[in-house]
Amino acid sequence: MSTARRCAVVTGGARGIGEAITRELLARGTDVVVADWNATAIDEFRPPADQDGGRVTLVRADVSQEADWFRVLEVARSTYGPVTVLVNNAAISPKRDGRRTPTSEMSLDEWHSVLAVNLTGAFLGSKLVHADMSAAGWGRIVNISSQAARTGARVAGVHYGATKAALLGLTRTLAFEYGPDGITVNAVTPGRIMTPMAAGVADEVNQAMQRDIPVGRLGTPEDTAAVVGFLVSDQAGFVNGATVDANGGSWMG
Repeated sequence: MSTARRCAVVTGGARGIGEAITRELLARGTDVVVADWNATAIDEFRPPADQDGGRVTLVRADVSQEADWFRVLEVARSTYGPVTVLVNNAAISPKRDGRRTPTSEMSLDEWHSVLAVNLTGAFLGSKLVHADMSAAGWGRIVNISSQAARTGARVAGVHYGATKAALLGLTRTLAFEYGPDGITVNAVTPGRIMTPMAAGVADEVNQAMQRDIPVGRLGTPEDTAAVVGFLVSDQAGFVNGATVDANGGSWMG
């Protein structure tokens, strides 16, 4: 499933699920530009030692800002070439002492900040990579949604659930629009994955969620990355507008 010598952009790709996706693509020989706002995660990221894999460049960027997207894509194009793989993974989920903000207490600023990163960021990236992908006649866009899009947000707030559900609508609409240009657009809805975001809630919350997963464990970032690796491969060319649930069986459609 080679994506060798292609250029990918992975948002939020310096830690958690995003880091696992970055490393999956690098192992496949893809050159990756990581766009991440977390300066500490960028500083701590260590490229793989395998010289046969892809190359990586990390850029601090706010994906909700169009100017930052222009800068990220300029770095990608000037360093590795046209962008033909995009993984919209960046997301935020504000908590109060490890617990969700009740809708009745949520400020408009908090609502807007989550929509800007989780949804507008994916819109901007998908819009701005179209030229490269359509010129190449080949492209892959993968939007990282969440099981919260299927069941409603129970651990995260209403803003997180709303944006993750909206990503599924964005995915299907873009799949219809971009498909004739040789571009597939798909979504992945991870279940409970042990990431820094998941670690930000009380331990009993994660333990309760694990009891509801038929495979008997929480997911790993690599579980999600493996699905993304397939969706961006040549072999996935007939998968378009799909939502892949990777949750250990905790939700079955």
